[in-house]
Amino acid sequence: MEIVVIWFRRDMRLDDHTALSKAITYAKKHQYPLFAFYHLDPFFTEMELDLNNEHFFQNLAHFVKEARESQVYVHLFHDDVLSAFQQVMDVYDIKAVFFNEDQVGNGHRRDNQVTNFLEEKGIHVSKWQDTHLHGARDILKADGSHYQVFTPYYQSWRKQEKQPVIKVDKTFFSSGHTICNESLSQKGDDKLRGIIKRCARKFDQIGSDKAMNTLHTFIQKRLTHYHKKRDIPSVFGTSKLSRFLKTGTISIRTVFHAINEEALYEDEGRETFIKELAWRDFYHMIFAHYPKMKQKEINPSFEGIKWNEDEALFEAWCKGETGFPLVDAGMRQLNEEGWMHNRLRMVTASFLTKDYLIDWRKGEAYFAKKLVDYDEASNIGGFQWAASVGTDAVPYFRIFNPTTQSKRFDSSGEYIRRYVPELKHVDEKWIHEPSKMPIDEQMKSGCVIGDTYPLPTVDHQERRKKAISLFEEAKGQ
Repeated sequence: MEIVVIWFRRDMRLDDHTALSKAITYAKKHQYPLFAFYHLDPFFTEMELDLNNEHFFQNLAHFVKEARESQVYVHLFHDDVLSAFQQVMDVYDIKAVFFNEDQVGNGHRRDNQVTNFLEEKGIHVSKWQDTHLHGARDILKADGSHYQVFTPYYQSWRKQEKQPVIKVDKTFFSSGHTICNESLSQKGDDKLRGIIKRCARKFDQIGSDKAMNTLHTFIQKRLTHYHKKRDIPSVFGTSKLSRFLKTGTISIRTVFHAINEEALYEDEGRETFIKELAWRDFYHMIFAHYPKMKQKEINPSFEGIKWNEDEALFEAWCKGETGFPLVDAGMRQLNEEGWMHNRLRMVTASFLTKDYLIDWRKGEAYFAKKLVDYDEASNIGGFQWAASVGTDAVPYFRIFNPTTQSKRFDSSGEYIRRYVPELKHVDEKWIHEPSKMPIDEQMKSGCVIGDTYPLPTVDHQERRKKAISLFEEAKGQ
């Protein structure tokens, strides 16, 4: 039987989906049935389960169930990706394969490998840019080179027309047009079921319906004040859409157009949010032009930094036991929820690299395990920004003071108390620097410093001087 394959990946939806829409058009034109395919990569299925991949696999299980109920039987394959495609070819005559491509990282290398494999067998490959508003090579300077500074990139990005929301012909989803071969999917189904059983945490904010509800609630209740409240971690002032964009349960186009069309006038909250979508595209573009940036600093001046290898300090950072309340609250939120407020992502990354002087790569890898909204390009870009080693990064001598950040963005200590229960009864006067509490205050609050809650593990002012010296030494080499 001659078929067309739609290969799902980080695009777990049946709406506003470029490759799916194109595959249906092609299948209708040539009168081929559609075969839906998802590859469970052993690289991810065999790694230790943590918040990031538990969230991802639960989203996948939810999507597969919903798609099958909509008569799109998503077949699961667990094997080397080329072997997985070969299993389909052993049964069917594949005429074309459609998918939304990855333009960066391991996904990009895998896509090239699969494309070469299929094309050598005479199979038509049709890949589309679907994960970003603008692809990695869409926004370039007049001379064809890429931007390295965000502001001019954004000015160009904002002027470019955005692709409209894509209509998917769901009338095509019927037994006559889509293939269901349960025996082919059995091994993959068993593998996914086994992973879901091993998940330690159940996530409820998954799926396209929840994504759309989240978008509409954000527009109705928080968009207008987004620019004022997005930096206050104790307030629910952000969109919480990043986890849905990570799994593709909502399209970036759907988000952009819903936000952009919300107001006919210049609205600061809306514009601030749209700028965040541009940052997402910017770091994606940077990763495409610096494919080694996961391992290597973009700024070559800082490749030789002699990072601190103190494992005890790194462990204290990971657990949220640094003795700096705002840093600890952020890390504990990450460990509990698999998500962290963006202001805290900057604060904790800066603290790791500038106060602890620990390699940014270690922090990036830890976030990769924990964040349910982990986006490789944005996370690497963010850590290189905080560490002052990336493109358009914060200057190395501008170092976040964790106590000042705490007083500015969590003045009453509401966020700190939520995630650091040891400090729950500490007075507002001492909440940002509990180590300065007199002993009678410590006894009164039930928080004995050095026992109930740790003493500061470093002296910020000393570390600030040492960080500047470290960077200047590397720069001078």
